[in-house]
Amino acid sequence: MSALPGTLPGKRILLGIGAGIAAYKSAHLARLLKQAGFEVRVVMTEGAQAFIAPLTLQALTGEAVRTSLLDPEAEAGMGHIELARWADRILIAPATADLMARLAHGHADDLLTTLCLASHAEKFMAPAMNQAMWSHPATARNAHRLAEDGWQLLGPDSGDQACGDVGPGRMLEPEDIMAGLSGAVERPAEGLKVVITAGPTREALDPVRYLSNHSSGKMGYALATAAAALGAEVHLISGPVALATPHGVTRHDVESADDMLAAAERLAYDCDLFIGCAAVADYRAEAPAEHKLKKRDDEDAMTLRLVKNPDIIARIAARDDRPFVIGFAAETRDLERYGRDKLTRKQLDMVVANDVSQAGLGFGADDNAAVLLWKDGNAIDRDAQPPQPKSRLAEAVLKRALSRLNTTHHA
Repeated sequence: MSALPGTLPGKRILLGIGAGIAAYKSAHLARLLKQAGFEVRVVMTEGAQAFIAPLTLQALTGEAVRTSLLDPEAEAGMGHIELARWADRILIAPATADLMARLAHGHADDLLTTLCLASHAEKFMAPAMNQAMWSHPATARNAHRLAEDGWQLLGPDSGDQACGDVGPGRMLEPEDIMAGLSGAVERPAEGLKVVITAGPTREALDPVRYLSNHSSGKMGYALATAAAALGAEVHLISGPVALATPHGVTRHDVESADDMLAAAERLAYDCDLFIGCAAVADYRAEAPAEHKLKKRDDEDAMTLRLVKNPDIIARIAARDDRPFVIGFAAETRDLERYGRDKLTRKQLDMVVANDVSQAGLGFGADDNAAVLLWKDGNAIDRDAQPPQPKSRLAEAVLKRALSRLNTTHHA
């Protein structure tokens, strides 16, 4: 993102820096905060000082950097309490798995955790850790508890990591953290109910086999994360995926297309924005076998009779009380032509068309590219989004959707 948000309300921000390699980004973040009009004071954990020198942050902020709870000079005047009272906002970037765990359990064993416990400031953190650590159930539980305690999580992003792994866990870029802070202040989706479908469906053939597809659910989960960060009440209808529930999101697990349709029709009541991001199986077995289908030596082929599944996105768009409806078109050719056809034929408000045949994009990948298509009167407008992390594409989709939603509501 090239544009920085303007001066934000609540100008006094305490920047906490945890012991992660992403701490090198914190210097640029401190600079951006100053440019946006914040007064910035920095607190570093002991481990953070192994990655970046306090003197660097002092030069960028013009303020002495605090590193110790047991600093006699600072604590002569109860310095940690003074800092806790001074801050309008606390932002921890990077927030390591260890730091998240200590905060989630109310520890106060260093300066940063102590002042967080003692402060009534609005609190944000930008997680940064190895992808396996981020996906571990303990981290998911800690993140959920932190969200319940009022922490707003910015990220993490997905992509290449310093350890050589690829996946979710990267700290957001400083510009994206700034945008997240701005979004949290503005919360343009406050008061809106957003329903999102994500992941694949599984259509049983017998008790042990099913029809499905390669959808990982990452795009739908990125949309849910972004919508919650913008202040929406988010309901995520999820097919079977190996992803943690985004923070601040209510998750509804389903298996089949029929299950997903039932959940969608129930949750669409009083819904403002419905996003059909799931890769719903087009067909299911007409009559799933009661017992496991056995291979027979005298047969070289098996015939399955399939029937169409319900068209969930079209059903929602046809409701009398329909919300603003966005569909996804995952294609392998003629991307825009099929996207425009889906937009018109199913009477959708917007379509996100993406080419899942491109290496490194689409199903299972952390990045995506898409063409956004929407109706503007009798015309169809477009916005081509280049390859980027799915978290950023999700923000672009929601920004466009909220703009169109405001336009149609005030038309």
